[in-house]
Amino acid sequence: MDTYYDKQNSQTEIFATRSGTMRQVKEHSMGSIAVVPRFKPSSPNLVAPRWHTVLFVALFLALTIGGALFQREARSRPERLSQHPNVALLYVFLIAMEWGLFFYVWRGGLHRTGTKLGDLIGGRWRSAKDVAIDAGLALGLWTVWMIVQRGWEHWSGPEHAASIQSFLPRQGIEILLWIGVSISAGICEEVVFRGYFQRQFEVFTHSNWIALLLQAVLFGISHGYQGVEACVKIAIFGGLYGLLALWRGSLRPGMIAHGGSDILSGIFGV
Repeated sequence: MDTYYDKQNSQTEIFATRSGTMRQVKEHSMGSIAVVPRFKPSSPNLVAPRWHTVLFVALFLALTIGGALFQREARSRPERLSQHPNVALLYVFLIAMEWGLFFYVWRGGLHRTGTKLGDLIGGRWRSAKDVAIDAGLALGLWTVWMIVQRGWEHWSGPEHAASIQSFLPRQGIEILLWIGVSISAGICEEVVFRGYFQRQFEVFTHSNWIALLLQAVLFGISHGYQGVEACVKIAIFGGLYGLLALWRGSLRPGMIAHGGSDILSGIFGV
């Protein structure tokens, strides 16, 4: 977060150095400090080694290929998706996978450059008001996405990809595990894409906007198992998440929106 001081209530003493620049030696603010979100400049430092990012991108490209093969097989044999499988073990695996990605970023990447996880996530919750603000931003983001999605469905019609509806929860234990999957995805995927990748791509390209676009595309294609149209929509959603993270300087609203959206879509079909 950037801050500014009330100029009318602050006192500052400055002097000229030999190089002609002005150096501040004393500043005292008698007023309050206001916190104003703004778009952040590009980070000058990598949060992980370059090879670490290359391997990570390769992993998601492999997942994309695997997802495409899944769609191909499912469309050629639709009867395989007509029955509800035992998804409990699948959900446990997904939870473990999400946290595996999280620890790859944290211990495998950030730890090597001395970057703190809290600095990557950004923002601080010092009061209930801070939590309420981020929750309100998350609700606003989810509302925008609902509008975009309804408009998409109106203009494009039904999807043609093989449906994954049979993998969604239906029973008590499945619902509980799905909530675990959703919360894990909300935390871990925001750290991975809007935190790690967006920050790394900023340094690689020297542009916040190109970084935002690249992480959104990678986020979209990594969901290749849902079909091409779903990948495009998820990429748009990833762009909205990235925009909010860039403006807010925090991943927390996106985490809330992401986890909540997955819970609602999986359980209630919203």
